[in-house]
Amino acid sequence: MQFINNLLLNMELDPSLVENLAVIIKILLIGLICIVANFISKRIVIRIITRIVKNAKVAWGNILLERQVFRKLSHMVPAIIIYSLASTFPTYQLTIEKLAVTYMIIVGLVFIQSLLNACNDIYQTFEISKVKPIKGYIQVINIVIMTVGIILVISNLIGKSPLILLSGIGALSAVLMLVFKDSLLGLVAGIQLTSNDMVRVGDWIEMPKYGADGDVIDISLNTVKVQNFDKTITMIPSYALISDSFINWRGMQSSGGRRIKRSLYVDTSSITFCTQEMIEKFVKVDYLSDYIIQKEREISEYNEKNQIDRNNPVNGRALTNVGVFRAYISNYLKNHEGINQNMTLMVRQLAHSEHGLPLEIYAFTNSVQWAVYETVQSDIFDHLFAVAPEFGLRVFQNPSGADLRTMVEETSNKALIGDRSY
Repeated sequence: MQFINNLLLNMELDPSLVENLAVIIKILLIGLICIVANFISKRIVIRIITRIVKNAKVAWGNILLERQVFRKLSHMVPAIIIYSLASTFPTYQLTIEKLAVTYMIIVGLVFIQSLLNACNDIYQTFEISKVKPIKGYIQVINIVIMTVGIILVISNLIGKSPLILLSGIGALSAVLMLVFKDSLLGLVAGIQLTSNDMVRVGDWIEMPKYGADGDVIDISLNTVKVQNFDKTITMIPSYALISDSFINWRGMQSSGGRRIKRSLYVDTSSITFCTQEMIEKFVKVDYLSDYIIQKEREISEYNEKNQIDRNNPVNGRALTNVGVFRAYISNYLKNHEGINQNMTLMVRQLAHSEHGLPLEIYAFTNSVQWAVYETVQSDIFDHLFAVAPEFGLRVFQNPSGADLRTMVEETSNKALIGDRSY
């Protein structure tokens, strides 16, 4: 740039004015060169690269464009030009070079961070990313690179070797351990979660301690993001999934069936032996005819073999309405389209309680979808509540206000009829 000084001196200007004017012209010229270079790199080179990537028709190319990896790298061009022309200003050459190098380091850090994020986005396009997410590892690499970058920036500005700063970090290790405690815990937890395949993106997990009940949508270094079924978002610390217990419903989802485990409480005062009229009625029921015929034959043979007097219903064996009802439920479920017949299916009695005799249905639906599961379960119990009286059974429930009013009215009517009889 010496020719600028010579050109101004040839114009016979004041030497002191020439010096200041030359500096201004040099700054403007360097600025113009940087603007032109930046324009070429972004408007021409980046467009060419973009066109090449789009014509290549590869998925990862579009991800690199979305993350603006090439555009962020183009910011390096003006800094390189300024660094190359720093000798134009000998007095400030060292300062300009330090600032240019600092800017290049920062641009390099931004570029590397963008490239790593793009690598994570590309990895997430593969199915294995749901089983083995790498976002936590990417974040650890980012932290390491940012730490190294900060050390390089500081060492460049103070003009000292990075090794001097690194030697001083040993004394700050306790502080660093405290500052990065969550990140270190998250790193260890992330390794355990992925290596043991404890949780994946897309899993339905339930963790009442943190109010989480929904699908995992993201696994990062420090947190696991869960979208609850009410569409709220719960953030769970990664290490909490190691230290605390949680439920992962992945096994249910992959099995193809969702469990129904609900009881119907029978009023024990309505349980009785089946009369001949009841047996004749039950034989006409589709799901019971074969069962009734087989059981009647079996009971008759047993009583005859043991010469049991059936004039007293206590003697020998006999069908009960609750037993027949249990058999009906079992056959009803075996013929239900919404029940998975390849998984456990049973109807059992649980221990009697103050609420009556529980008849528990233990079965699995054909679908794991919540709405379908609830519909199938509701349809089954709608039917059972409606059909229970056909077996002479009453479903137990605590007395309601209507029951108490009916009882009072019946008592009043009986008392009134008694008064009139006198």
